[in-house]
Amino acid sequence: MKIIRRDLPTNIPPLTGLPDFLSRVYLARGVCSSEELELGLKQMLDNSQLKGLDQAIELLLSAFKERQRILIVGDFDADGATSTALAIDALRSMGAADCRYLVPNRFEYGYGLTPEIVDLAAQMQPQLIITVDNGISSVEGVKRCHELGIKVLVTDHHLPGDEVPEADAIVNPNQRGCPFPSKNAAGVGVVFYVMTALRAALRGQGWFAEMGIQEPNLASYLDLVALGTVADLVPLDKNNRILVEQGLQRIRAGRCRVGIASILACAQKRCADVVASDLGFIVGPRLNAAGRLDDMSLGIACLLEQDPIQAKHLAQQLDDLNRRRRAIEDEMKLDAEALLAEFDTSAHDSAWGLCLYEPHWHQGVIGILASRVKEKLHRPVVAFAPADDNPNDENPLLKGSARSIPGLHLRDALDLVAKRHPQILTKFGGHAMAAGMSIEYRHLAAFTEAFDQVVREKLDPSALEAVLLTDGPLAESDLSLDSVSLLNRSGPWGQQFPEPRFDDEFIVVQSRVLKDRHLKLVLSKPGSERLFDAIQFNSTWVSRSLPSKIRVVYRPSINEFRGSRSVQLMLDYIQA
Repeated sequence: MKIIRRDLPTNIPPLTGLPDFLSRVYLARGVCSSEELELGLKQMLDNSQLKGLDQAIELLLSAFKERQRILIVGDFDADGATSTALAIDALRSMGAADCRYLVPNRFEYGYGLTPEIVDLAAQMQPQLIITVDNGISSVEGVKRCHELGIKVLVTDHHLPGDEVPEADAIVNPNQRGCPFPSKNAAGVGVVFYVMTALRAALRGQGWFAEMGIQEPNLASYLDLVALGTVADLVPLDKNNRILVEQGLQRIRAGRCRVGIASILACAQKRCADVVASDLGFIVGPRLNAAGRLDDMSLGIACLLEQDPIQAKHLAQQLDDLNRRRRAIEDEMKLDAEALLAEFDTSAHDSAWGLCLYEPHWHQGVIGILASRVKEKLHRPVVAFAPADDNPNDENPLLKGSARSIPGLHLRDALDLVAKRHPQILTKFGGHAMAAGMSIEYRHLAAFTEAFDQVVREKLDPSALEAVLLTDGPLAESDLSLDSVSLLNRSGPWGQQFPEPRFDDEFIVVQSRVLKDRHLKLVLSKPGSERLFDAIQFNSTWVSRSLPSKIRVVYRPSINEFRGSRSVQLMLDYIQA
């Protein structure tokens, strides 16, 4: 592990009105003026540059006036769940005559608007299907819709392939020719923009007055937008930071939907204290657990529920599923450790791109497993599991989930594998850092070799060494309750706008192990008598002797215990 301090621009003065340490943090993340820190809704990008939006609104206006049945087809992750809940709630609140949703079981129907899903959806007799957080790769599914006389509006944010579906309208900031400045919108962000445009169009036509409907306040959906945006790990550019910050403000003020509050309560987290990472590490995983192990309809129902008692019941079911998911993950991690017991990252002939498979692995959890192995070995990883309930078949279909490291665009890498070996990949898709695919078991060895070859071509050897970027040292005077509170409120922090981490040398005053896994320390800075509580979860130092002087990478936090508040250092890395 290499610790590198972030570079600061040399030609830009410190930001005015901020403590020096916070100015340094922002400058290191490319914020060059105080105006860039203004995260009010007035600073949000307008929807005028979204390609396909006019056609989308025409479709929706016709559906409203003709009282058509609208069916939302969502994805089975947290972004898909929040997108579906937002679309359903907003359309109903604006007076849609008949609006329903369908989130097919991922294990039976796979990802996207497949022909099989269309045939299932056709049983509900929709006249308009709206995809949310999927659809840009659903060429055959859209064809099947048109064969059945169903119109299709695709709303998505994923990268398009060489061929895009001939939908009646497509709204996706990443589609070719779309000038919308933020290419980082999550699926739920795209849906939010479509709904704001629809409300404006309905208002302009006097719809709300004619129908006697109170015009909905779409700001009330920003809790969903914040949750989906953070959980989907899209980069937090300024527009996404606005959406997330506005959603967080609603949650902290107690104005979020009861389903989100109930999920937070299951984790014993107060709404008033919520930060962006809580959406990513508390709420998102519980929603995703439904899609990974069961049916995302449970998560959507929780987000749509208005009765606090029922919402609490649904949130508890999601919490139980997440506990099951963690247990499955722990077993799969043990399997992966056994497979990699002799893997040497320093050996020249070791794989650069790793592929792992066990016939009893759960396909809903392989994405998490790939992420864990990637974090440990710092190289691209694909984890495979059987796609059906017959893992002993001679040639089962496998589902793969991949995670990458900086320097390798996963979808581009898979595209190159597919072009060189057209017979290997049944289908694939995804982003730069995460992707999914299907292959037959008989092609697993060939794919493993081809993937490793592409990774070796695309990655510089230096990229295989993990780098931990920090914001340098933090003065002892800045480790106060007020400064740490300010730091926590100064986000939202997230993907490509990372939470501040600092590094410094400390003296180890006291050390003990908690639950055989965690390291609890008391530290002091050299030459100072002030003591700091510190903790490293799942520490690799629990079985090693800790030296008296260490260099640590840490995040300052506030620990509350029995009414007392104190600064605590959350240790990400310890170096002798």
